[in-house]
Amino acid sequence: MSSGASRPALRGRRDECAALDRLLASAMAGQSQVLVVRGEAGVGKSALMDYLAVNAAKCETLRAVGVESEMELAFAGLHQLCLPLMGLMDRLPDPQRDALSVTFGLSAGSVPDRFLVGLAVLSLLAEAAEEQPLVCMVDDAQWLDQASAQTLAFVARRLLAERVALVFAVRTSAAGPGEDRLRELPELVIRGLRDDDARALLNSVVPGRLDERVRDRIIAETRGNPLALLELPRGLTVAELAGGFGRPDARPLASQIEQSFLRRIETLPSAAQCLLLAAAAEPVGDVALLWRAAERLGFGTEAAEAVEAAGLIEFGTRARFRHPLVRSAAYRTADAGERQAVHRALAEATDPDSDPDRRAWHRAHAAMEPDEAVAAELEHLAGRAQARGGIAAAAAFLRRATELTPDPATRGARALAAAHATFEAGAPDSALELLVSAEICPLDELQSARLARLRGQIAFARRRGGDALAPLLDAATRLEHVDAGQARETYLDAMGSAVFAGRLGEPGALRKVAEAAGAAPPGPNPSRPVDTLFDGLVARFAEGYVAGAPKLLRALRAYREEAGRNADDNMRWLWLTYLVSADMWDDESSYALTTHAVRTARESGALNFLPLALTYRAVVHVYAGELDAAATLVDESGAILNVTGNSSLGFGVGLVRAWRGEEPAAALFDAVTRVGEGRALGGRHYVHAVQYNGVGRYQDALAIAELACEHDDLGHTGFSLVELVEAAAHSNAPEAATSAIGRLEERATASGTNWALGLLARSKALLADGQAADLLYREAIDHLQRSRVAVHLARTHLVYGEWLRRERRRVDAREHLRIAYEMLQGFGARAFAERARRELQATGETVRKRAAGTPDQLTPQERQIAGLARTGLSNPEIAARLFLSPRTVEYHLGKVFNKLAITSRHQLAQALPDQGHDRQ
Repeated sequence: MSSGASRPALRGRRDECAALDRLLASAMAGQSQVLVVRGEAGVGKSALMDYLAVNAAKCETLRAVGVESEMELAFAGLHQLCLPLMGLMDRLPDPQRDALSVTFGLSAGSVPDRFLVGLAVLSLLAEAAEEQPLVCMVDDAQWLDQASAQTLAFVARRLLAERVALVFAVRTSAAGPGEDRLRELPELVIRGLRDDDARALLNSVVPGRLDERVRDRIIAETRGNPLALLELPRGLTVAELAGGFGRPDARPLASQIEQSFLRRIETLPSAAQCLLLAAAAEPVGDVALLWRAAERLGFGTEAAEAVEAAGLIEFGTRARFRHPLVRSAAYRTADAGERQAVHRALAEATDPDSDPDRRAWHRAHAAMEPDEAVAAELEHLAGRAQARGGIAAAAAFLRRATELTPDPATRGARALAAAHATFEAGAPDSALELLVSAEICPLDELQSARLARLRGQIAFARRRGGDALAPLLDAATRLEHVDAGQARETYLDAMGSAVFAGRLGEPGALRKVAEAAGAAPPGPNPSRPVDTLFDGLVARFAEGYVAGAPKLLRALRAYREEAGRNADDNMRWLWLTYLVSADMWDDESSYALTTHAVRTARESGALNFLPLALTYRAVVHVYAGELDAAATLVDESGAILNVTGNSSLGFGVGLVRAWRGEEPAAALFDAVTRVGEGRALGGRHYVHAVQYNGVGRYQDALAIAELACEHDDLGHTGFSLVELVEAAAHSNAPEAATSAIGRLEERATASGTNWALGLLARSKALLADGQAADLLYREAIDHLQRSRVAVHLARTHLVYGEWLRRERRRVDAREHLRIAYEMLQGFGARAFAERARRELQATGETVRKRAAGTPDQLTPQERQIAGLARTGLSNPEIAARLFLSPRTVEYHLGKVFNKLAITSRHQLAQALPDQGHDRQ
């Protein structure tokens, strides 16, 4: 153990110090380390952080402290930590450098996605670690602002092969955004000292003899907390100690320690107390700023000398408190007037040009009553705050502006704006509270309608079921009179709510919504793609599939043409346009819309939207027969969702598994059905039908497909009808098959795409005989060959070959079964490939099961990285794609090369099959 462990505060911490020694050694050896040091106030977390800093002499060390009063000022903690690394920003890729520059207020620009900022910080730390091992320490991390906590948690989960240690100290029982974000990271729980160590520590600070019973009681009451043992006896007699710890109204231990610090603060001169308060209110520790504020408050260097002599704070390049509890004691015990005076001085001392948002924040805390000038400044700076810290920062500024606004009408408008920003920042409960504040203010007709719409959108975000339907319809009706364009968009939201509620929603709700929407005023002239989509969905749900198909196909064509010119609109409505493209069997639109959406989301760093785009794009890959590429995108989507904490998108995973012949995990769908998303049930039944048909469980496939087709789920039902026909044909269920064919023919004919007509011809062939069946199979192959849906082409060769064998045309059967087997085996559709293999054997042809190739030795992430490297992407490009550092990508590729027995990435083309990975 290093000599730093001999400090009194580290007495009895031999095991914990050894753990930090191992962490440091591993990080210096190139194995990234992340640790959350967790414990109650005073238990020794800060002392362990100091020990780590002392023993990291061969490393560059970065430190930051979370501050309770700054929890709403976005990226305040991250700025503290990364400030010494600003000189390395030029080494980052341009999008990452620009995102970080805007975030830290070094340049102006559009709002960077918060996870693009996370990737930039990951790259920045990796760059720093290339020069020297890096140790990052964050004390009181439970009080990090939400943006900093989320970013650092993102970085912590992506570190692997960098010479970086990232250590957080978190106080238990102190709630804050940092504590939530850092859960599930490796942790070291610090508990009180053992009795013998606690006794020795107490003896070292209590002069003279101490009664044995009193000492034992102190140790028991403090539970071996080192800071309590060091601080609580100061200034108290033995009698006071003996009597105080036994009081039935004793405060929690953290409060007692804070009270001990408070007693020491109260002995200081008033100027020294005021300086401590100013330092507590200024979280960055900017000493120059503190001296400017001190000058305005009317005290000089003697105040600094007094607080340093008391051992409560030290002034170096930054102001640093002896312990975080000193900061909280200094700030919490000051009265409101003293706090306001200090914040006013700090505001006046802050440069309005270089840091206007922090200046405005101090002004807001200095306000004693509603102040329109301060509120207007906060509202004006909300845009800059959003550019630096994302929408959550803007929400904090708008919320405080609302509180300080004296005029009721203006307060209502600001509360509504704050509610919008708060909802977009992922805090629906807080957004609803702001809506209540807005409702009691005088609102005009448009504002009232927008409030109702936001209430519905919040309901839809919480539960993708029918709960949102009523408020969205109410909002749409109100908007009809003031903004026809917004009214139509709100009706679209309402139809979407009914679509996702599906069979779990109110019976007939979708038709009722569509009829109400159809009576709405016309949209703007010239019409937008969203208006064409609106008209198509109204017809689809009010009049039926055939009536809606022509309009929806026109809408899809309009979105394809607009995709490159209006990226925001494409992303805003992809959740509906993709479902429509699937419903219409429009493979060209599915391909174009998802390709553009993924590319746009990557380029813009829209990582909240990217998982949805990746999932839809993965489905396109599945139907193209590119199951490995689909799995790669599904994994990438899951990795982002794990970081963001958003809900899982189970359909993509389930579809990949079903086509591979694996059981789709029910848990992937259970979460969404629990919140009322009935459409997910339709998707769940459909993927099970695919799986059961693949493995030849036709009776099960028929039963589950019939369940799927009981409700008209947008984007699912047509596919379920196809599975139902095949299952019925193999189950001798002619009535079920005939009924399904009728519904399928109506849809496929109205669609008219090669995909739709090919599936229709194949389904009809399954029920036909003789020459009619033969011609229908050939027609199906002809249509599907002109589409992008290779899996359905392969399945058509399979069922055609099966029929030819039953017709005793073995030579012809072998040709189509061989094509089917090779295609399906190449796709990774193992169950369908096995069906083809068995049929080939029945024709007399010997087919060996293909042995698992060397690539199967790779882990999913190794396969993902290798597949991207195969396309020619560089390590930094792969790192940006997968939210890793280039060194981590290099580490994984090294393992890939060893497993595949190759020496360079150029050999990946031969070692790995082409599975449709692209560079988009």
